[in-house]
Amino acid sequence: MMITESLIEDIILSHGTRGMDRIRAAVPVGYCERAADLILKNKGRVLIGTGFPVGGSFETDGPIGAIALYRVLAGLGDEPIFGCAPPISKVLAGDFRTLEIPILSWEASVPVVESALADIRPSVIVSIERPGVSDDGRYYNMRGKDISDFLAKFDLFFNLCNCPTIGVGDGGNEIGMGSVLAELAKLPIIPSVTPCDELVIATVSNWGVYGIIAAMSRKVHQDLFSLFDPVEIVQYLVDRGAVDGKTGAADCTEDGFSLAVGLSIITRLRELVSA
Repeated sequence: MMITESLIEDIILSHGTRGMDRIRAAVPVGYCERAADLILKNKGRVLIGTGFPVGGSFETDGPIGAIALYRVLAGLGDEPIFGCAPPISKVLAGDFRTLEIPILSWEASVPVVESALADIRPSVIVSIERPGVSDDGRYYNMRGKDISDFLAKFDLFFNLCNCPTIGVGDGGNEIGMGSVLAELAKLPIIPSVTPCDELVIATVSNWGVYGIIAAMSRKVHQDLFSLFDPVEIVQYLVDRGAVDGKTGAADCTEDGFSLAVGLSIITRLRELVSA
């Protein structure tokens, strides 16, 4: 079992350029399987946070995986709900259950989050490529630029909930990365200090979601990748303003990788779990 899980993680960490391979030793083998277990064993409403602000819009990495996971969960009988701020909340609300989180100060956000948690009562909370707060109370992108004014405080859902939490990230500045804070000192970033119950690291956060879906597929003996089309998803997002987080271009790419690379990751994962 662990051999297969290690192979899943080898696949989603391939093509690495941002140091996740350097902190891999700090994340115990089998993290995709453990994340899959948390989701499958806690049926109900799954709150999914996503949306990394870039140049007045949002990046493709994160939302592609978030929509994929949403469709998988819906197919398994769960009730997924997106939790995000404008502008991506406006995009997703037309087609998906979406909780719009206002962009407020940390203090003003606390009662908003407490109310949302009491209303939704999530069984699991997943953050996919959401910026996490740093130790100075601000938020930074991969280049060290302060992006706090564009962010809702999704960290508070992790801090205040009483359900399992999963963080998916690829750079060190995302929600959940506080679980490996000491190791992040090796990387040239301003890290997030928000921890999670299960951290999923990957070269591209979307690929981390695919690793979770692969592990879920193995557990339910079903090809869950058949429940979504990544090509359709990325086109949907780009048509509505998404951009590549690395290049800033409105292309059907993710973190500078062509979509063909992401599709090859899915192909490798499907072949692994089917075998």
